Amino acid sequence: MTNLAATSSVSPTNSSSSLIARIEAAASGDASITFVGSAAQGRDVDSVLWKELHSDAQAMAAVMQTRGVYAGAHVAVLGPTTRQLVTAIQATWLCGAAAVMLPLPMRLASIDEFVNATRVRIHASDAVLLLIDDQLADFLDEEPGDPPVLRLQQLANAAESLSAVHYNRPDDDPEALAILQYTSGSTSDPKGVMLPHRCVAANIDAIVHGGEIHAGDDVTVSWLPLYHDMGLIGLLAMPMCTGVDLVLSAPQDFLAGPSKWMEWMSQFGGTITAGPNFSYALAARSLKRLENLDLSSWRVALNGAEPVDPATMRLFIEAGARHGLNPGAVFPAFGMAEATLGVTFPRVGAGLNVDRVDRRVLETDHYAAPVTVEHADGRELAKLGRAMFNLEIRIVDRASGTVMADREVGELEVRGDSVTTGYYKRPDATAAVFHDGWLRTGDLGYLVDGELVICGRIKDVIILGGRNVYPQDVERAVNDVDGVRPGNVIAFGTQGNRGKESLVVVAETKELELEAVRDAIKSAVYGAVGLPPEAVVLVTPGTLPKTSSGKLQRSLCKSRYLEELLSLA
Repeated sequence: MTNLAATSSVSPTNSSSSLIARIEAAASGDASITFVGSAAQGRDVDSVLWKELHSDAQAMAAVMQTRGVYAGAHVAVLGPTTRQLVTAIQATWLCGAAAVMLPLPMRLASIDEFVNATRVRIHASDAVLLLIDDQLADFLDEEPGDPPVLRLQQLANAAESLSAVHYNRPDDDPEALAILQYTSGSTSDPKGVMLPHRCVAANIDAIVHGGEIHAGDDVTVSWLPLYHDMGLIGLLAMPMCTGVDLVLSAPQDFLAGPSKWMEWMSQFGGTITAGPNFSYALAARSLKRLENLDLSSWRVALNGAEPVDPATMRLFIEAGARHGLNPGAVFPAFGMAEATLGVTFPRVGAGLNVDRVDRRVLETDHYAAPVTVEHADGRELAKLGRAMFNLEIRIVDRASGTVMADREVGELEVRGDSVTTGYYKRPDATAAVFHDGWLRTGDLGYLVDGELVICGRIKDVIILGGRNVYPQDVERAVNDVDGVRPGNVIAFGTQGNRGKESLVVVAETKELELEAVRDAIKSAVYGAVGLPPEAVVLVTPGTLPKTSSGKLQRSLCKSRYLEELLSLA
């Protein structure tokens, strides 16, 4: 039978569609936000009640209002994770303005690229004010057409003298933008995802309901960047709007020492956290050597933002077992900025569930034929749960629009309360992303009894000899090769003179015996997908292009390969 759509049917408690009203309600409780690591700005721990931070944010909002920030305006925000930054984000919402979170530079070597990309986003967003960390302000010299700049320390100082009593609360407007989220990808042609208050509120409801989150019981721990939707909405706006305790660090703390994440989960009794797949691989390594941790309170370990690798999560589960980690805490999910954040959640406590399918049938017939563990050509794909509250999902044939039956592979489409109203000042892009009221995700996948399984991105699929080869399968195999930097592999297809597509693998390495690494990669790829790569390109560490959230950029890597711009090892 054709699966018309999969949807969640259980409703959470209804509340206001205004983030301002939700923040005010949450501030009446006794929950707190605790800054740790560099976010604590020189202290070991800086803990403040949400009600205290709210008072500070009201004073900041009063200052911003004197600087011309009005309800409906857009405010660009740039800085590392600190108490000042979090307060400024809330202050922006209290003004009735939309927050435009700007990514931090990935590497100092690319500072010019960072400055150019930042300026493009600021201008594209029509920001009336730029709130910026003092250190980063030195990189952005003011140019004609730029909005006024207010340093975070200046804002904090002015707020101390003005106080919250001067804050003029705007009327609640569910249709006003709360967030203008610029998607990863090309910086020359950015697309700003418009997220009204009602969309963000609806997704927060869905997260709370799907994660069975309770103020007073749960403790959220996060190191995710606040310019990424999972960090901003899932692990900051959610606790800020619901009165859930939050322990917050900066991304650089995790990258400098992944063990800190696990230590904070133990120290503060963390129950909920999230991260991309690579972070759980690093966490697994840390857990093998760490001692005296108690992870027994951990109940939701959300894995999202990049493909979920079942093998990685099994290593994480195994490493965490001796620290009291419940295997059921593993929580593979799917989300995207255009749906605010979350799209599908598994059942809490269900743990890792996989679908093992025939890889060749999947690639040639676009059908997920189930196979046993013993099957030689089996491919494991993580089940990502069902549609969250007030959302529907379906799988369609992109060419005809026909809704597919269970296990038939097609494009995932989404509709519901938290889906974006479109791209800011981009009617062409907005029209292209919607199909009969459904949001086209650009992801290939299928449904199994209402649960979503993602195969890969449509634009990344490599067509070889009539087969749809998914780059993730190639990259996963190469990641295990000695000498290759795990998580720093990109596979893509190129067309030769006769129009035949070939497989290219680009991998970062520090090894000197390049031929041995190259031969090992060829063998690993052939073993994984039954095809040898046409070319294996070894590059120096830091060469592969990534988005501001750390995702590999396959199309940009392909362009640099074709233009011979990669830094060869």
